Amino acid sequence: MISLRGDLYAVEPNHGELVKVTKNGNISRVVDVSATQGHIVPTALAYHGNFYIGNLNTFPVNPGSSGIFKVTPSGQIKKDEGGLTTVLGITFDNKDRMYVLEMTTAPGNPTPFTGKVIRILPSGEQEEIVTGLFFPTGMTFGPDGSLYISNMGFGLPPGAGEILKVKFY
Repeated sequence: MISLRGDLYAVEPNHGELVKVTKNGNISRVVDVSATQGHIVPTALAYHGNFYIGNLNTFPVNPGSSGIFKVTPSGQIKKDEGGLTTVLGITFDNKDRMYVLEMTTAPGNPTPFTGKVIRILPSGEQEEIVTGLFFPTGMTFGPDGSLYISNMGFGLPPGAGEILKVKFY
């Protein structure tokens, strides 16, 4: 969920929608992702001039079957990046580069220690920035310019999770 101009925006994975919630509690659909993309299970949302939605996809895990979809404020949707796997997070740095959090990347069942952070350059080239994550579930840039990753988000006893800090020099 993100806040934008006083409204909240969220992806709803089961119905495949991006919705807007006003301060008054009114809910409206921005786009029905499933109408044009099928049941791709949208799970991640960011705003950078347009909305960017990442998808988990269905199980078993099929590496490279997830992507990032660009959604204009008027609700037009198109695939922006492909070749990703189980996307659970999207964020942008101060150089307009996109970062994508992949929860697991091995084929079949979710596999610990296969999570990654991918940086997508303006050229479209994908760079692995962090690998070996254990079921990461979220990430964001902090005011210090570091990337913060929620690691061990599930699959372990309560309290086992951690926040990783990645500094860029």
